[in-house]
Amino acid sequence: MKKLDYEKLGLKVGIEFHQMLNTKRKLFCDCPPLIKRGEANYTFRRELRPTKSELGEVDPAALFEFKRGRVYVYQGYEDASCLVEMDEEPPHELSEEALEVAITIALMMGSNIVDEIYVMRKIVIDGSNTTGFQRTALVALGGAVKVNGKEIPIQTICLEEDAARLVEVKGREAIYKLDRLGIPLIEIATAPVITSPEEAELVASKIGQLLRITGKVKRGLGTIRQDLNISIRGGAKIEVKGVQKLELISKIVEYEVLRQYNLLKIRDELKRRGLKEEDIKEEFIDVSKVFSSTTSKLISKALSRGGAVLALKLPLFKGLLGREIQPGRRLGTEMADRARFWGGVSGIIHSDELPGYGIKEEEVEEIKRILKVGDLDAFVLVADQRERAIEGLKAVMTRAKEALKGVPEETRGPNPDGTTHFSRPRPGSARMYPETDIRPTRVTSKLIEKIKANLPEAPEQKYSKFIKVYGLSEELARKMISSYRLDLFEKLVKEFPRIPPSFIASVIENTLKGLRRDGVPIENLTDEHIEETFKALNDGLVAKEAVSEVLKFLAERPEASVKEALKALGLEAITEEELKKIVARVVRERLALIKERRERSLGPIMGEVMKEVRGKIDGKKVSEVVRSFIKEALEGDVPCR
Repeated sequence: MKKLDYEKLGLKVGIEFHQMLNTKRKLFCDCPPLIKRGEANYTFRRELRPTKSELGEVDPAALFEFKRGRVYVYQGYEDASCLVEMDEEPPHELSEEALEVAITIALMMGSNIVDEIYVMRKIVIDGSNTTGFQRTALVALGGAVKVNGKEIPIQTICLEEDAARLVEVKGREAIYKLDRLGIPLIEIATAPVITSPEEAELVASKIGQLLRITGKVKRGLGTIRQDLNISIRGGAKIEVKGVQKLELISKIVEYEVLRQYNLLKIRDELKRRGLKEEDIKEEFIDVSKVFSSTTSKLISKALSRGGAVLALKLPLFKGLLGREIQPGRRLGTEMADRARFWGGVSGIIHSDELPGYGIKEEEVEEIKRILKVGDLDAFVLVADQRERAIEGLKAVMTRAKEALKGVPEETRGPNPDGTTHFSRPRPGSARMYPETDIRPTRVTSKLIEKIKANLPEAPEQKYSKFIKVYGLSEELARKMISSYRLDLFEKLVKEFPRIPPSFIASVIENTLKGLRRDGVPIENLTDEHIEETFKALNDGLVAKEAVSEVLKFLAERPEASVKEALKALGLEAITEEELKKIVARVVRERLALIKERRERSLGPIMGEVMKEVRGKIDGKKVSEVVRSFIKEALEGDVPCR
């Protein structure tokens, strides 16, 4: 993959960091903020419609969701949701605890707290809120976080209610659970001054670290997400929403830059070929007869269900639909995304990938003849119900016209490999309006002074303590105060005093990063995985040498326990007595070597023993026992245990 010069491309990234707060109640009701599992207690259905804003405009993202024609099914829990979540009762007052946590975080970042908190409504009709809007409140402005000596300005800090949890989509029905709806979220938005993928990840990690050391945020997958605003010079502001893994941020930025770079190259090539927007015509030709005796299962299936095969000619697009713009994704893939969302079709077939899908060369040639395709022209096929096929091709045509302009502004969703897919149009400015059911909350100087007096210790203040008290090297101490898992480190040091703090820090900062470089999906490791591993080490169930292997196993199988990992890896700890038996046997077998090489036989004997006990007992203990037994053998006392 081509290495891009981010400075030359004018890369700008801004991050909106969202984190669930660990409060006693939800933001606007008295329900506990529980993330539930199992069967819900009740169900109801809703249909949501867009409305004009106070400016008389309809938000484009809301209009998009409405046109999808979905019905929303909500599943609620009696102990985690109430009439407020059902939108059958007005919201309660803003949670004081959540507000205090937000102010704490704002003060840690040097932000300016607003005098009065006003709740606003943000139009959202994708089903994630039963009301058709999300409630959000501005808490602070300004401030900054420092990463590698660079100040990253904070634009806003807000409190908002989390959305309902999407469970499944069945045709027109989207099913949501209400347990998560209303859990307090803090939203921290940075200025778009981040200039590299690596810096984006470091900034997100730094913000996450500050949130965690408050002790007031939830942990685990689904409790944190980032929205990334990414642009390059000549491209467009693209919002990638819902990134849940910090480790994926740099890859998403890298791949989005690559996507915009390649789309601009395609734009330039289309212009060089002389394409004009009016050349792309809304002419959908029925070519079903071409496939009357086709061997393509995909086409035959659509026709057997009463569908049709419609074709759209794309002048001067030959070779560009199949051009890769992100790893494994092409311009044709982007067109297919649009066709699926707007037309509800399963996908498209384009000429750059034909013959293929069982479609023969002669069928391709016949379509070219019907469409009057020239040497530089391309075409797209959709096989589905006629109405859906038409809507799908309309979306393809729109995306083809956008290719002439370069990068279309849109909201995208992350894929597991760091690439992204079309999610919806970018929302406009017409989506916010005041919440009339909640009174403003006055922020007093007395409240701010109370919170200031109890601010958590800043990471930078911990540096000398880590060296003098915990015995960390200067380098490891620097790594630790920048670590996302700083709070976990301090927790483990207190919880397991028998384990050297330097070893805990090295695992968190060096071992995990080493595993990541080796391609291990360490983003699957939770704090609970790491804590359970250290508990096993503290209890003598695993040796230090095996910690890396155990964490690798858990990262690849996150549903497993440490006990299961040890059993599967054959690393269940042995006792000192069992070790002595093994050493005695090896010494007896290599007695001649010991007599010949004397103390210099330590290395070979250790090597033999470690083949059997590596990861099952501490290496330092092995060395002690081997030295002792070699000494006995040299004194004429052959071990017989």
